[in-house]
Amino acid sequence: MGLQYISDDQGQTTGVFIPIQEWNNLKSKYEGIEEDAFIVPDSQKEVVRERIRNSKPEEYLSWDEVLQQLKNG
Repeated sequence: MGLQYISDDQGQTTGVFIPIQEWNNLKSKYEGIEEDAFIVPDSQKEVVRERIRNSKPEEYLSWDEVLQQLKNG
């Protein structure tokens, strides 16, 4: 399975990316799994809210800056 793990800025694993074909295979194999997939725990919602509160808009990158960084690798 080609999973990709998602980590926070402290290196803690916070999520997993599952390629769509593998997700479709899991849905076929485990009936009802999709119903649980969209439940986001309140603790995770609070992490996002905290990050938004601590963000500094003046440090945001413009779309052009993001594209340039992506091109530069």
